[in-house]
Amino acid sequence: MNLGFNIAKRYFFGKKSTNAINIITAISVLGVAIGTAVLLLIASVFNGFEDLIQSLYSSFQPDISIRAAEGKVFKDKEISLSELEKLEYIDSASKTLEEIAFFEYKGGQDFGIIKGVDENWRTVSQLDSVIYEGKYQVKNGSRNMAIVGYGMRNKLGVSVSDKFSEISVFMLKNRKVGPLEKPFKKQYLYPAGTFVIQQQFDEKYIISNLEFAQKLRGYKEGEISQIEIRLKEGTHTETALQNIQKIVGNRFEVKDRYRQNEAFFKLMKVEKWLGFAITGLAMVLVAINLVGCMFMLIHEKKKDIATLKAMGADNNFIKRIFLNVGMLMCGIGMIVGIIIAICFYAAHKTFNLIPMEGFIVDAYPMSFRLFDFVVTIIFVLIFGYLFSLYPAQRAANTKSLIRND
Repeated sequence: MNLGFNIAKRYFFGKKSTNAINIITAISVLGVAIGTAVLLLIASVFNGFEDLIQSLYSSFQPDISIRAAEGKVFKDKEISLSELEKLEYIDSASKTLEEIAFFEYKGGQDFGIIKGVDENWRTVSQLDSVIYEGKYQVKNGSRNMAIVGYGMRNKLGVSVSDKFSEISVFMLKNRKVGPLEKPFKKQYLYPAGTFVIQQQFDEKYIISNLEFAQKLRGYKEGEISQIEIRLKEGTHTETALQNIQKIVGNRFEVKDRYRQNEAFFKLMKVEKWLGFAITGLAMVLVAINLVGCMFMLIHEKKKDIATLKAMGADNNFIKRIFLNVGMLMCGIGMIVGIIIAICFYAAHKTFNLIPMEGFIVDAYPMSFRLFDFVVTIIFVLIFGYLFSLYPAQRAANTKSLIRND
């Protein structure tokens, strides 16, 4: 094994002449351990929220969305669903239509989005999994039924248990009207259930059947705003996107769930790395102990340095010894920090150590990813090297001081 590393290991683990050096060394290692653990746990919390939001979005948004590149609606005949469904990785496809509308229920009023869906949307969206009250139903005989977002339900005061009160839906007509003619259409929906996903959807959407939305807006049968696709598990999304784009052509935009919410997910990544950076800056404070500890150790080992130089050791050899000491401090602290993070993660998963009240989950979601471990390890090792460099150089340049002793 490398002689310089063996000497560094002896200096680090060996008994010190002053107990204060042992205490400062322990504090330095503990500081690196805590910093490492915090870096990993911060990353895991952001990962957990990202996974949670993606799972919530999957209950409402499709794996892949197809919309017209220009214009709001298109005819469903322009895209061959049968040809799409021949692709082995497509599980199901659905036609939908979204329009802004005005809603009224027992005096409660608000603007929102009416989303008309066909019979396949239930399997594409999996809205069943987030039904809060009532049931999934968009049509009941001749009655047009509605599934109301929880936020919209609160704003309008909708009661699912009231089977006789309807939601009035108002929509501007898509043609010119006479001076005595009302400028909007009015139709009725009966609430069948409510859903809870995420504020972005809960406070805007009311779901009904596709025919209702088409008639309300005055569109013809077959006019839709989107085709939504659910992929089979294990499908490589990018490959699916490219193949679907080839089938539908450039007149249509094909987006996966990330691209449908690109700005939001980019913001989450920025917040994650900002948290990582702030914690990294906090570790600079740990460097004060690390540098101080190394200077005390160098002062203690002056005679050893003199002996090594008398035996022929050059400045680079002395520098490598104390660089190894600093790297040992950071390396051991890093390993301890990783163990702390993993133990905390396991305990949190088992006992919900950090609860969340009034949210869709009981505790903070956490998720470890290999990439975060790699980034953390690289960061801590570079951190250790940079802050060990100056003390190690000073140790190598103590020749004249040692001769004066």
